[in-house]
Amino acid sequence: MTYELNKNVNLHVFPTNKYKTVRLLVRFAAPLNKETSSKRSLLASLMETNSLNFPNQTAISKKLSDLYGAGFGIGISRNGNQHYFTVGLNIINDNLVPSGTSVLESGVEFLKEVIFSPHIIDGAFDQETFLREKENLIEYIDSIFDDKQTYAALSLQNLFFNRSSSQKTPSFGDIDSIKEETAASLASYYQEMIATDKVDIMVIGDVAEGYVQRVFKDFGFTDRENIATPLFYQQPFQNIIHQKMEQLPVVQSKLNLAYHCDIYYYDDLYFALMIFNGLFGGFPHSKLFLNVREKHSLAYYASSSLEPFRGLVTVQTGIDGKNREKVLRLINEQLRELVAGKVTNEALDQTKVMLKNHYLLGQDNQRNLMEQAYLKLKVPAADITQEEWIARLDAVTIQDVQEVAKHVRLQAVYFMEGEEN
Repeated sequence: MTYELNKNVNLHVFPTNKYKTVRLLVRFAAPLNKETSSKRSLLASLMETNSLNFPNQTAISKKLSDLYGAGFGIGISRNGNQHYFTVGLNIINDNLVPSGTSVLESGVEFLKEVIFSPHIIDGAFDQETFLREKENLIEYIDSIFDDKQTYAALSLQNLFFNRSSSQKTPSFGDIDSIKEETAASLASYYQEMIATDKVDIMVIGDVAEGYVQRVFKDFGFTDRENIATPLFYQQPFQNIIHQKMEQLPVVQSKLNLAYHCDIYYYDDLYFALMIFNGLFGGFPHSKLFLNVREKHSLAYYASSSLEPFRGLVTVQTGIDGKNREKVLRLINEQLRELVAGKVTNEALDQTKVMLKNHYLLGQDNQRNLMEQAYLKLKVPAADITQEEWIARLDAVTIQDVQEVAKHVRLQAVYFMEGEEN
């Protein structure tokens, strides 16, 4: 059930007795933007560690302990053209605590404190806390360079989204933008986010809808205008394959490929797209794994993945640098085989079974269910039953997979060559 608390501030309640905990989530959504991504990333770090009345992590930890060991966190993420700032709290169900005690009400008050009373004095965040969290975030982003797989993935993203500074910037922003922030500029952006972002509050667990509505009735948000931002980022295909090669001190070279694919989340061919990915490189029985890695022993790892909100299919491999051209040709052969429909019924059925198992396991995960529920709010076509989901997956044919494969076209190649010494 959905309740409008203010204009473009909605409360969504999903009662279920599957869990002993109740998960509360407050999500701020704004258009994806390179500059604001950095601000939101730093803001998440600050607001997670303290507030005006909980000035340090010790105070917050004590409060969470008083809430029977509640779990709390603030994170940032993105989908397509939207950037999310998410405040989450996991609490024990009120039925499991002494009568007369409402962990839900206390939890909501804690969220209210964190969201509406950050450690801002005279128009600026507490300077000591601000500088510490700013330095920590910069060190974290710097450390990504040491994880060469992540570095390769981000480098490929830079190539693929060469026309969009917002899309090629990671959801956590970039160091140069973060360095420019001051305690006052971030406090100013906080006020803007609180006043203008579209807000969805979600509660899932063994709760009464009317009670949850009453608890959140005067939560504290104000009306805001709807910022119409399309969820899906749709980048035109370019007839140029963008390539980049770097030589770095790694033992294992990385060859990553990005493919343009104009099939999006819950499009007509979306279920066929999931099966295509499973057959291409998503599972241990996939063509990339069996042929590139196992049969020809040309890769330490080889897999593919989807980004159905940005029209992107990626391939990740770890190889010996001298085998670059062989691996590239072999990967392209696997795609051509899918275009030609060279798929056994056994492989098709196995892929469907693995996707079903993954989906059904996700139905038992409270966080996953909440994310699914959020996406159903954004993409009405995704609002189908479990039975419908399985039926649509079962209906996919080899011809459907062929059709998907024709939409997958190489757009970018990133190669990280290991230095000889």
